[in-house]
Amino acid sequence: GQDHLLGKMSGMQMPLEETTLDEPVTETLKRELKTIGDKMWKVALPGSDSKKELKNWDLWGPLFLCLILAITLSSGNSHGMRDEDESAPVFASVFVIVWCGAAVVTVNAVLLGGTVSFFQSICVLGYCVFPLVVSAMICMMVGWMRCKKTACVLVRFGMTAVGLIWASRASVGFLNEVVSPKRAALAAYPVYLFYTAIAWIILIRSSP
Repeated sequence: GQDHLLGKMSGMQMPLEETTLDEPVTETLKRELKTIGDKMWKVALPGSDSKKELKNWDLWGPLFLCLILAITLSSGNSHGMRDEDESAPVFASVFVIVWCGAAVVTVNAVLLGGTVSFFQSICVLGYCVFPLVVSAMICMMVGWMRCKKTACVLVRFGMTAVGLIWASRASVGFLNEVVSPKRAALAAYPVYLFYTAIAWIILIRSSP
């Protein structure tokens, strides 16, 4: 009867779902930063298991990289009033270009029959900005030194070119896996245009 049913229920072991609601904030931050770092490495350096990262997409990493890029480029190359007046528009422009550009590239890939979701593509394109973030930091440091020598100019152009090629190849490599080979060129063109616009801003803002 009822006693037998209650005894049977009490003998059953109910599985407990894992939860992170009661863990310290520092542990949460460490876990999230580690996840972002792992995805950044696997997306920027595509490998055999990189495609699996698409299934576990997130927007924290792209947002983090976008903020670093926008802050770096909006800092200017001097401490004059002109750069202070331009910092806010540059920050907003970089932020809009990164997110709107990634959205346009994603919509283009979907319209071409790509087998990837909107947020998965945004995630990949955002993480692939990482090489350009590194290039921006190096170029801005050269700009802050107000170095106008040929070697400094070559460093700026060289680092920007490396970042542009790296970011573009990593992104196109993922798009080629989700878009038909016949339409790969149509899907790749907006990607190159997207990262070229960011690279151009890096060169302009880092000029001494």
